[in-house]
Amino acid sequence: MTTTDPSSSKPVFSTYQKMVVAMLAFLQFAVILDFMLMSPLGAAIMPSMAISAQQFGLVVSAYAFSAGLSGLLTAGFADRYDRKKLLLFFYTGFILGTVWCGLAQSYETLLLARIVTGLFGGVIGSIVLAIATDLFAPEMRGRVMGMIQTAFAASQVLGIPFGLYLSNRWDWHVPFFAMALLGLIGGLLVLWKLKPVDAHLAIPQEHSAFKHLFHTVTEPRYLLAFAAVSLLTTGGFMLMPFSSTFVVNNLNISIHQLPTLYMITGLCTIFFGPMIGKISDAVGKFKVFIFGTLMSMLMVVIYTHMESVSFPLLVLVNVLLFVGIFSRMIPFQAMMASVPTPVQRGSFSAISASIQQLSGGIASVVAGHIVSFDAAGKLQHYDRLGYIVIGTSIIAFCILWRLQHVNGRAALLSGTRPV
Repeated sequence: MTTTDPSSSKPVFSTYQKMVVAMLAFLQFAVILDFMLMSPLGAAIMPSMAISAQQFGLVVSAYAFSAGLSGLLTAGFADRYDRKKLLLFFYTGFILGTVWCGLAQSYETLLLARIVTGLFGGVIGSIVLAIATDLFAPEMRGRVMGMIQTAFAASQVLGIPFGLYLSNRWDWHVPFFAMALLGLIGGLLVLWKLKPVDAHLAIPQEHSAFKHLFHTVTEPRYLLAFAAVSLLTTGGFMLMPFSSTFVVNNLNISIHQLPTLYMITGLCTIFFGPMIGKISDAVGKFKVFIFGTLMSMLMVVIYTHMESVSFPLLVLVNVLLFVGIFSRMIPFQAMMASVPTPVQRGSFSAISASIQQLSGGIASVVAGHIVSFDAAGKLQHYDRLGYIVIGTSIIAFCILWRLQHVNGRAALLSGTRPV
């Protein structure tokens, strides 16, 4: 149960809620790390399997496409089950898929393993967000999303450097086995500690799963939200898969310095993530989103146009880039949580995750065809990806501005509080 601080009238987290946030952040850490690790491992996977940038882009997008398909298939049923049981089902499949990635010995088997991992892992994020929205009031969601999104930074501080160490010490297969073991521990913790999340089942629902899905995808407010999700996803899936290759081949940074780069960036974002969440609750989520959009666009221009630079300067630019990304994504997730009604929250989150993955998959494939390697091994046309990211960010901002007004009117009509 949520309590209130008498001195500030601000909702205070109960002991159980703190534990839930920690568990959800841990699950996000495992799922995000699975995707994030593909980027730095790309510098090892591509030469090891003798695959091209286009083929590696397909490996990354295979996860996204299968995750998108899985989200669409489960959206109609997402609100018909206890969210805890749904989470454990997909999380189990995700762990098995990660083990398969570690066993892959060829391009084809790795591609298939990523497809299977995506079928299960792609839905987990939407279930986590649905649970967070069910259990926390709007006034707390900025802080909650800040903590959950901090899993992204933790994957850089703990996961990526350790994964790169394992890869450099043995080979790129080993990090996947380590992730599977870590994921198993998280799954057992959820099975033991998380209470059923089934309050939404008491609300009358449509008998037909197809109608439930249809009414979710045809709601005008939701369509605006889905469009914003699609555009904001473009940046990560375009820049991230080739970032390690760009840093090593173009900026002349040693592959052995990558763990340090990701660790320092992650430590900084772990510090800033919760702070951004608190500021979002205090001054307004849309205001923080505006700041994050402007800052991330500026840093994308700087990052994609860098040439040979010193390691300290690269660290500074990388940190500022991720501060901008976090300042955009944390308030955005909190705002999206207030868009759907409780009875459509699971399907909305599943479709949103599906669109995110499908858009990311398309972006990754497109990026793989835009960039190329010259005779010296340098990545060409990386700056063009930056221009595309800036364009999609501007359009996404306009859509979200419109959604804020539409969602505010809907809240007034329903008698609920706009966020």
